[in-house]
Amino acid sequence: MKFQLRVWRQANSTSPGSMVAYEAAGISPDMSFLEMLDVVNEGLTESGEEPIAFDHDCREGICGSCSLMINGAAHGPMKGTATCQLHMRSFSDGQTINIEPWRARAFPVIRDLVVDRGALDRIIQAGGFISASTGGAQDANAILVPKEEADAAMDAAACIGCGACVAACPNASASLFTSSKISHLGHLPQGQSERYRRALSMVAQMDLESFGGCTLFGECQEACPKEISIDTISRMNRDFIAAGLRSK
Repeated sequence: MKFQLRVWRQANSTSPGSMVAYEAAGISPDMSFLEMLDVVNEGLTESGEEPIAFDHDCREGICGSCSLMINGAAHGPMKGTATCQLHMRSFSDGQTINIEPWRARAFPVIRDLVVDRGALDRIIQAGGFISASTGGAQDANAILVPKEEADAAMDAAACIGCGACVAACPNASASLFTSSKISHLGHLPQGQSERYRRALSMVAQMDLESFGGCTLFGECQEACPKEISIDTISRMNRDFIAAGLRSK
């Protein structure tokens, strides 16, 4: 297969960037999107050009590093799929593919397709944990969790922190990410003692990071590679309101 690529190239956060055309030839339909970029970079390196910078790590859809806008869609055209799990057979031979970094004020470009997503880490640091003292370790089944609550917690915990929800949202809101981190702890009995304080601190940090406000547009759940529901946002809003009333 052969593709015409238009890739965003930007030397650093302060320099201007632009779309640059490349050709990806001899691509197997079974290659992942990142493997295709590897082939392109091998050619650029052999010709003495600077390879395209892009984030990757596990390449198994777990770490969330492979954050790319592909033809205007976060992680590409396949629903519930991270970029590293997207295969080139999902595209037509000869197709032109536009590749860009996440576009959000809270995600400044570092270089080419790499952005700084440290804002998401700081939201977690603000309260995405359980710090209550629980004493010695208990048996795994000592604290019973209703299946419905356990399933909801696991669904929310599936968030890999890739930032696709922010990139897809017309407001660049991080509400799906933040609500997922709040919800997966809030559904568990161990997370109840800090439940409302957690909502206040994490939402406050989200606002400080220059993310936009959520209007429940819904594009975030469509772009999420783990298909997390915006129901978590409704739960976060309820906890935030309840926390505000409790603090008065």
